[in-house]
Amino acid sequence: MRISIAPDVRLFVDVDGFGLFPDGPTMRAKPTLLLLHGGPGYDHASFKPAFSRLTDVAQVVCYDHRGHGRSSPRPPDEWTLDTFADDVVRLCSALGIERPIVLGQSFGGFVAQRYLARHPLHAAKVVLSSTSPAMNLARKLAVFERLGGPLARAAAERFWTAPSAATWAPYNEHCKRHYNVLPPNEQAGLRTLINEDILFASAGGEQQTMNLLPGLAAVQCPVLVMAGVLDPVCPLADAQDIAAAIPAPWGRLATFEHSGHGAWRDEPDAAFALLREFILAP
Repeated sequence: MRISIAPDVRLFVDVDGFGLFPDGPTMRAKPTLLLLHGGPGYDHASFKPAFSRLTDVAQVVCYDHRGHGRSSPRPPDEWTLDTFADDVVRLCSALGIERPIVLGQSFGGFVAQRYLARHPLHAAKVVLSSTSPAMNLARKLAVFERLGGPLARAAAERFWTAPSAATWAPYNEHCKRHYNVLPPNEQAGLRTLINEDILFASAGGEQQTMNLLPGLAAVQCPVLVMAGVLDPVCPLADAQDIAAAIPAPWGRLATFEHSGHGAWRDEPDAAFALLREFILAP
């Protein structure tokens, strides 16, 4: 379904699981887990069907950021982290969601970090999964070289210093294979919608200069930072920086030794067990 959150702005939203469930003589509410997808330029498809595993403890809501996927196209001046972060609040208001548990994966984690800074009292809890607070290019290149040799390093450096269709093709060929330990699901890739205009504009623009760490000082809810030790694009050191910037007692860092970009992809049993524990914790 498409939900209007502002004039001419309609977001594609999908819901998995009931929000109310029978509990003896009453109907009990589950928390809402709101999923912010990666990219930029991608859609929410990567979350399906994996996050259906959590519908016993939460109503799972995913959507496409404005301008992405099946959401309404929007002009480039709206492709900003501030706008995407404020859209979390706008969407929750439109849907009547109070105190969501917000999970941001990769680029969605950039959005979630800005959301924490701009709306520190809005979420009940936040999960920052395989994400970064800044470009930190040297870290990326070091991990790509360790996993894929000089060819992967060179392709990563060319793309991240000059994102374009010309540098994206070799990056896809030599770097994307190293994102995860498990082989990529080719069918999942084919069903993902990609807006390359947003991808190149963000990767070559705001991502080059962003520094999300200062905003994390505003955190006032539990935040779970999940990181794969083998993640080349959002390296472990980035997650460590994020966790260190979150004031006590709110931050918690969980690392996964055999995971790359998204522990829920490479070590799903362990990752979803942790997420379930985090959701259910008082």
